Amino acid sequence: MVVSPERIRSLHKYEKAILVALERQMKRYEWVPLESLQQATCLADSEVNYRLSRLIQWGMVRFNPVPYDGYALVFGGYDTLALITLTKKGVISALGQKIGEGKESVVFDALGLGPVAIKFHRIGQRSFNTARVNREYMPERSYCPWLLASRLSAEREYAALTLLHPKVSVPLPIGQNRNAVVMSLIDGPSLSKCRLLDPRATLEEILANVRAAYQAGVIHADLSESTSSLRTGNVSSSTGRSGWRPPTPMLVLSSSATSAIF
Repeated sequence: MVVSPERIRSLHKYEKAILVALERQMKRYEWVPLESLQQATCLADSEVNYRLSRLIQWGMVRFNPVPYDGYALVFGGYDTLALITLTKKGVISALGQKIGEGKESVVFDALGLGPVAIKFHRIGQRSFNTARVNREYMPERSYCPWLLASRLSAEREYAALTLLHPKVSVPLPIGQNRNAVVMSLIDGPSLSKCRLLDPRATLEEILANVRAAYQAGVIHADLSESTSSLRTGNVSSSTGRSGWRPPTPMLVLSSSATSAIF
């Protein structure tokens, strides 16, 4: 669950400093010792404890008392750091409603220079148990923070979108930070929610895009009716509404879809 924008705006500078310190320290620790946080932030013990209690209450940090008092940044805190950075860079100005969710990501609509979509990668949250084995971008070490894996997955998707657009019908990549990718908002439903007026023409268009992606060096490893969307056109959605423009399938790349870039 992404933390509410109101909560993010109310964060104190000390709380932001603790989140950043946790992010850095989790490259070394599964649970960051309290002493390490105090040294990294140069804050008084009482201040660190107070700020941590608030961050835990807001779902940004998790506490573990065994075998020592340790703290970990969770997806709520990681999303928050990504949103703060993207806002400072002017990539987004407002976060909207959740518009999609999968095994490894959640997607919200948002505002940038216009309507955009922001996708938060969630590797390891409800994902496949074999992610470490099957994903070649996973760090080669015994302990892999899922936050780091999610950032690598987001970077990989952004690189693939940048490589493919506009040669392939994929969303326009706009920005990326940590586990978040900002892209153009797709005007149309997923294929799974459509009743096609000309299925053959739509299939041919999808296969042409898959072929173009392959020629550019990307294999879509998760192609399905859920990862393909249609702009308004030769299609009627599950609500029965139809449009007038020719069909233009838009391939929506999931985090696993870009697993083969060569």
